[in-house]
Amino acid sequence: MALKTAEKIRLMANRKDVTLGAVAEGTDQTRQNFSNKIKRDDFKESELASIAEFLGYELKITFTDKATGEEI
Repeated sequence: MALKTAEKIRLMANRKDVTLGAVAEGTDQTRQNFSNKIKRDDFKESELASIAEFLGYELKITFTDKATGEEI
C-alpha cells in the first residue's frame, strides 16, 4: 500500500530528525496551517517543493502513459 503524502512528509522529517513544527516554520507556514494540511493530506505542488527543499529532498512528479510507458 502506497504512503499518503502526509505520511511521506512525516517520514522525511523523522529521517532528518526535524519536527513538523520546524518544517512549518522553515517553509513559511504557521504551525496551525501546516498541521491542518497534514491532517487533510492536502498540499499544493509548490508547498511540496518547499517542504522537499527544506528537508534536503528532491521532489519528482511524473505522469506515465499506461499504454506506452512514456513519462511526462
